[in-house]
Amino acid sequence: MFKSTLYKERRENLKKFFKHGVLLFLGNQDSPANYPSNCYKFRQDSSFLYFFGINEPCFAGLIDIDNDKEIIFGNDVDMDDIIWMGNQPTVVDRAALAGITETYPLEELSSYLHRVQQQSKVHYLPPYRTANCLMISEILHINAKEVIAKRSLELINAVVALRSTKGKEEIEELEKASYIGYKMHTAAMQFCKLGVKEQEIAGILDGIAASYGKMNSFETILSQNGETLHNHYHNQIITDGRLLLTDAGAENNMNYCSDHTRTIPTGGKFTQRQKEVYSIVLNCHDKAVELAKPNVTYLSVHLDICKQLVEGLKGLGLMKGDTEEAVAAGAHALFMPHGLGHMMGLDVHDMEDFGQIHVGYDQETRPSNLFGTSSLRMGRRLEEGFVVTDEPGCYFIPALIDKWRAEKMHTNFLCYDTIETYKDFGGIRLEDDLLITSNGARFIGEKHIPITIEEVENYMQDYK
Repeated sequence: MFKSTLYKERRENLKKFFKHGVLLFLGNQDSPANYPSNCYKFRQDSSFLYFFGINEPCFAGLIDIDNDKEIIFGNDVDMDDIIWMGNQPTVVDRAALAGITETYPLEELSSYLHRVQQQSKVHYLPPYRTANCLMISEILHINAKEVIAKRSLELINAVVALRSTKGKEEIEELEKASYIGYKMHTAAMQFCKLGVKEQEIAGILDGIAASYGKMNSFETILSQNGETLHNHYHNQIITDGRLLLTDAGAENNMNYCSDHTRTIPTGGKFTQRQKEVYSIVLNCHDKAVELAKPNVTYLSVHLDICKQLVEGLKGLGLMKGDTEEAVAAGAHALFMPHGLGHMMGLDVHDMEDFGQIHVGYDQETRPSNLFGTSSLRMGRRLEEGFVVTDEPGCYFIPALIDKWRAEKMHTNFLCYDTIETYKDFGGIRLEDDLLITSNGARFIGEKHIPITIEEVENYMQDYK
C-alpha cells in the first residue's frame, strides 16, 4: 500500500464533487475457477484499491458525506481461516493503513445503507462482476436487472476526473510495471527460435510477469498470425520467414500495469517486404509521441497517424488517391481497424469498467461511427499526467480484404491487385506507453525494448 495520507487525500478530493450522499465502493470477492475452494487468482477492484488500498477479498468502503464518516466493512478471520491461511491482520489494522478508524462487520453494511437510504442517495459504480451486482441488488433493494442502469453517473465522472491524472507515486509504479514488460518482451526475442512452440514462449512471458509482479495485465497475445488482433492461440511452431507479434504486459506488486507490443522476424532477420511495412508502422509509432501533448485531443493524434499510415502505404503501391479523403472515408481501416490507444493505469484499459464513453470521451469529443475510428478507445483532450498507449499497426486480414474487394469498397483509394499479394503477410503492431508531460509526452520505462529494425535484429542475433 501507499502511505495512508495518500488514500485520505484521494477521498478528500472525491468528496469535493458531492454536497450530499453516500459513496459505496465494493471490493471484489474470490471467484471460483471450477469449484468453490479452487479460485482464480484474486484481483481487487481498481477503484477500491485507489481510494482504500486494501488488497484482500470481501471488503467494502463507505464515504458518508452527510454524516462525515469513512468506514471499512469486513470480517476478521476465524480459526478455520487461520489454520489454512495463517494469522491475518484485523479489519481495524487494515483500515488504519488506509487512514480509516471506523469499521464494522460486512454483514452490517446492508442495515447501515438501509438507514441512510431514507435520507440520502447511495452512489455506486457499475459492477462488472455478477457477485457484486447481486450484492448491490440485495443491500440496496434494487432489481438485479436494474443495477447497471441505476449506477451513479456523478460518481463515475468524479472517479474518472481523479484517476485519469496519475500522481508521482503512480508514475513510479508504472515505471516498475514497464520494467517487467521489458523483461517479458526481450525474453520473447531471446526464445523466438525456429522449431520452438509459441506456447513455450508465451509461458515464459507469463512466468516473468508472475515472478516480478502480481500477474499479467491481460492474457498474452503471441502469434505468427498477427493479423488476428487479439490472438490468444499459441499452438503453432516457429517457422522461418514469418513475423511473431507479441502484445503482453504485467501488473506490478501495486497492481499498476504495462502494455507493450513488438513484432519480430522469426528467423532473426526481416525480409525486405517486412522491413518496408515495419518502417511505416514504426514511423507512425514515433510520430505519436511527437504529436501528443496537453490540450490536444487523442482523436486528432489518431487521425494524423492514420494519414501517416496512408502515405506510407501509397509508397508501397497499396493505396492511392488523396490522403485526407482516404482517412475521412475510412479506407485506411482495411489495414488498421483499431484505434491508436487507450488510457492505462491500475487497469490496462483504465476505468473501462465504467463504460468507454465516460473515460475516453467527453461532451466535446464524441466517438465516431466510422469503421476503424469507432474502435478508438481514447479520443478526448489530453492533460498532463494522463497515461495512454501508442499502438499503431498494419494488418493484412484475408477475410476483410476479400469482403471489401467483393463489395468494391473504397476502390478509389485501395489497390486491390497489389494488396492481394500481401494476404500471407500477417500483421505488425508496435506499442509503448505514453506519459503526457507539461509540454509534450514521453515513453514510460527506463529500459528501452528494442524497436528499430537494427535494434531488433542485433538483439536477436546475440541469442541465436
